[in-house]
Amino acid sequence: MSVLDNKKISFIGGGNMAQALISGLVGCGIKPNLITVADPSSDAREQLAAKGLNTVDPMADPKSAVIGADIVVLAVKPQMMKVVVSAFADVLDTQLVISVAAGLSTDLLSNMLGGYSNIVRAMPNTPSMIQMGATGLYGTDNISAEQKQLATAVMEASGLVMWVDDEEHMHAVTAVSGSAPAYMFYFIESMVDGAVALGLDKEQASALAMQTMLGAAKMAMNSNDAPAELRRKVTSPNGTTQAAVESMQANEIGRQISEAMQACYDRSQALSEEMSK
Repeated sequence: MSVLDNKKISFIGGGNMAQALISGLVGCGIKPNLITVADPSSDAREQLAAKGLNTVDPMADPKSAVIGADIVVLAVKPQMMKVVVSAFADVLDTQLVISVAAGLSTDLLSNMLGGYSNIVRAMPNTPSMIQMGATGLYGTDNISAEQKQLATAVMEASGLVMWVDDEEHMHAVTAVSGSAPAYMFYFIESMVDGAVALGLDKEQASALAMQTMLGAAKMAMNSNDAPAELRRKVTSPNGTTQAAVESMQANEIGRQISEAMQACYDRSQALSEEMSK
């Protein structure tokens, strides 16, 4: 039995992230007829309705998706949020509001919602689209233990969930998971280019690089050893792996990764400040 059983969930916005979360929820056994999606695109509504979901045109009826819902997921662009939520803020009562909009603090969201504060802020990442996501969550002091469980269940349908106690830590979540799939893609891209330069064809290089990244991640997740210890165990003295690792260390790859994450963190802070003006 799930805490989401018989809970009505409404998505404001039916884009890629909303559809990823919906796929996860349906895959976990949530009945499609308990999910409503408000999206202005008639094509999007038609596609969603074909999957058994309820759909609403927010331009014609902006409040119907929110009235009667237990959970409202805000999945619209940050720049559009104020206009979108102002159309239904006055009918919020006890609903849990989950926002997946980057850069919008809970204080800012509360202001947009006329002081409503049953808000959880989520920072998912793109692997949520294949139910392999990693999401950071932060809730206001107004969130009850039950609502925290509900938010966890909604986001866990698409992958791992971690709560942070300080909203400022959401910038760090952005740096380590929210934006990080791009780091992984960049690393794979570089490995493929390197392997092609060494003589493999691109198809071979891509398959080997991607499987190795996947296998290493799963190995790290299933091991009691820290990543540093796993690295030491596969690095034979004077061997090929040691030569590669020493080259990375000489080029300070670790420091460069830390600096890249700091740049992401700083930009996340700046975007939040820009959105609050």
